[in-house]
Amino acid sequence: MDRVRPRDLTFLAEETPETPLHNATIEIFDPGEGEGAFDHARLIELIRDRIAFVPRYRQRLQSVPGHLANPVWVDDENFDIGFHVRRSALPRPGTSAQLLELVSRIVSRPLDRSRPLWEIYFVEGLEGGRVALLSKTHQALVDGVHTVDLGQLLLDLQPESRELEPDDWAPRRSPNPATLLSGAVRENLTDPGVLLDSVRTGSRALAREADRRSERVRSFVAAATGRRPKRQRGVINGPLSQQRRVVTVETKLADYRTVRQAHGGTVNDVILATVTGALRAWLMTRSESMGGLRQVRAVVPVSVIDEELEATSLGSQIAAHFVDLPIGEASPVVRLHQVSYSFQAHKDTGRSVAANRLAGIAGFAPTTFHAIGSRVAATELRRGYQLSVTNVPGPQAPLYAAGARMLASFPVPPLTAGHPLAIGVTSYDGGVFYGITADRDWIPDAELLGACVREALDELLDLSTASRERAPRGRRGPRAKPKPRD
Repeated sequence: MDRVRPRDLTFLAEETPETPLHNATIEIFDPGEGEGAFDHARLIELIRDRIAFVPRYRQRLQSVPGHLANPVWVDDENFDIGFHVRRSALPRPGTSAQLLELVSRIVSRPLDRSRPLWEIYFVEGLEGGRVALLSKTHQALVDGVHTVDLGQLLLDLQPESRELEPDDWAPRRSPNPATLLSGAVRENLTDPGVLLDSVRTGSRALAREADRRSERVRSFVAAATGRRPKRQRGVINGPLSQQRRVVTVETKLADYRTVRQAHGGTVNDVILATVTGALRAWLMTRSESMGGLRQVRAVVPVSVIDEELEATSLGSQIAAHFVDLPIGEASPVVRLHQVSYSFQAHKDTGRSVAANRLAGIAGFAPTTFHAIGSRVAATELRRGYQLSVTNVPGPQAPLYAAGARMLASFPVPPLTAGHPLAIGVTSYDGGVFYGITADRDWIPDAELLGACVREALDELLDLSTASRERAPRGRRGPRAKPKPRD
């Protein structure tokens, strides 16, 4: 039996109706025309052809009687691909705003724990004859070690699909309660680690239940006395509702390279500086004051080579890097230099992995990197950051699903408790695609933040022409322009 690892179980245990812990991705395709056009039936056929490479996508969770050990992964004897691969449509011609409203409602709903923890929606009716794929995968499912994201396997470098061996999968019979119980007892006796994991899991579950009961009591007392609970000041952090709002922004990779060429640093630095400028402009447009907020502490998962971290199938490990985004700084170029300095210090450790190496990984790895990045961000909550930003470089050549060209890929990162805003970024085929997830109640103006992303990038571009004066790097006056890094 394949027992759920403690780290994966944490993501299941921490999930609540307000914090559904699944990653999502929106991919836009040109389906083509005629009999070979990409449609729902061809998507199901494609998934049937590739799902054998990710066995976990046909497994469900099975708990152990008495919770004497962690749950196990078992084959779903009633696996129904039609349940997981769903068909939806917008009223033609569907706009981007209508698509995002649909996506927002779908990602707000937790996945069904009694089935394999993933869903894909095939959305028809977009303007221009396009179609969209919306995928949802639980954080406990994709760890980059045993399982990569299914989306990584569905795309090809050429319009012609790869020929694969036929899948002769047949589900193994699920163990009965007596077998699960005897297996748990045997493992607890022979492996102290299993017993320790079970005790830790039980202790955490009791602590979480106590916290939830205390919160319910506080809410009841507040309602009975007519006192409203105090809302934490500011908008970067706050309580979550059960509803989400998703915003996407599409920009050009060439613009970031122009800024990098003018001011040094990397494309990643320019993206983080753009996020910083967007946050600054967005906060300043709100009726409330920034309240003296000068920096936003962000966790940015990065690829590293570190033997002490768990190895992944992606050729590198993912670690948390913390950076203070200088939203109080008025100069866009100075903001860029400050962000660049933080990441230069990371590079100087010798652990960093070049962006072009990540982009060259077989398959469309950004979906898996985003999944691992969100896991890393969730495990670092105790470090007290305010915002998570996952930025993953992808291939700069077109990819195809069953012959249909992928035009765009927007990550939809999950929200964690107390963090009503998360940002994901994917670069692909000459574009840089932002996915912004916000709590629908706490941040009702998320679309404005999306507009501020474009404005922040334009601001950096305006300061990257030869006719404009450039701010010096460092405190010792002007220096030679550093060599651009990818």
